[in-house]
Amino acid sequence: MSGIRRYLDSIEPQFHKGGRFEKYYAVYEMVDTFLYSPPNTTRTAPHVRDGIDLKRMMSYVVVALIPCILWSWFNSGYQANLALSELGVAREDWRGALLSVLGIGFNPGNFFANMVHGFLLFLPIYLVTLIAGGLWEVIFATVRNHEVNEGFLVTSMLFTLTLPPEMPLWMVALGISFGVVIGKEVFGGTGKNFLNPALTGRAFLYFAYPAEISGDQVWIAVDGISHATPLGLGEVGGMAGIAESGLTWWQAFFGLMPGSLGETSTFAIMLGAAFLLYTRIASWRIMLGVVLGVLGTSLLFNMLASDTRPMMAMPFHWHFVVGGLAFGTVFMATDPVSASMTNAGRLVFGILIGFMTVLIRCINPAFPEGIMLAILFSNLFAPLIDHVVIQLNIRRRERRHVSV
Repeated sequence: MSGIRRYLDSIEPQFHKGGRFEKYYAVYEMVDTFLYSPPNTTRTAPHVRDGIDLKRMMSYVVVALIPCILWSWFNSGYQANLALSELGVAREDWRGALLSVLGIGFNPGNFFANMVHGFLLFLPIYLVTLIAGGLWEVIFATVRNHEVNEGFLVTSMLFTLTLPPEMPLWMVALGISFGVVIGKEVFGGTGKNFLNPALTGRAFLYFAYPAEISGDQVWIAVDGISHATPLGLGEVGGMAGIAESGLTWWQAFFGLMPGSLGETSTFAIMLGAAFLLYTRIASWRIMLGVVLGVLGTSLLFNMLASDTRPMMAMPFHWHFVVGGLAFGTVFMATDPVSASMTNAGRLVFGILIGFMTVLIRCINPAFPEGIMLAILFSNLFAPLIDHVVIQLNIRRRERRHVSV
């Protein structure tokens, strides 16, 4: 790292006014402060509570996402290799040609083959997300004459990890463009959006192109293979349908199942959650609220379960390991911009998300996954929740003053 520091110092004058790379100063500063804390960080009262800045906070979220990213490579590659081995064929696209030329093959029992295959599935989606969304960020930054910040780096990773492993790339570009422009930039950019940009883009794709982002055909990156997610199995046959598929709770916990790129492994997500809680980047109150909301609502539906709605019988501990509930709880619901700001409000905000997630999963027959809509719905109510909490605090203080 010291070598990188020396190199950045040596080229810095070329990015300042009069240098040949003056117009790229924002890019240089983003790279520099992503790796190192800026020297002008304010550290004492009364200006800020601590020495962390936006760049460092976003860097911590990127670090927390690393386990999910690595697992997305392994699991998507494993699911594809497993399907190819069952069919007894090899891939016929550029990925298959590259894996054959390198002699890696398609053996699902080979850890390296799974990782490389999954990486080749992840990389195009992420590059398109980064280029398309980054282009909009630069355009708005140029028009408004402000710096490009690291907020999009996190948004691009979150958006990519919520997609199926072989999403059409033009849809990826369209989805992230909608999320960045409509979900964030039209409201003023980072810090002024009231909806999570990554989820906004994901929701747009779901309603605009449901066949390419849901159903049984999209979760394994092999043509002709149909495999439902555990939520899809539960929607049709309840817990009996999940049991018939051979999937155990521990397999679902570690993420050995079809699904979106980065949402399958609750274990990897928990590693990221531990880091975010340790660094105090994410709110434990929101996470706790979601857990309480899921627990209470699922226990209620367990008592009301019927044959017509088999998902109502799903135990609460299964809700946390299937679908995107764990990923949404840790990385989406805790977005400090679109979530509630007050401590009590964060707990209520989380409970609302947990309640809405289970409600959508159990009651809505057309949409077995509920965390995405639950978070977006709760984002809309976050200002109202904070307003109510603040007004209650004001009234309590007024009563206390009058009693004195």
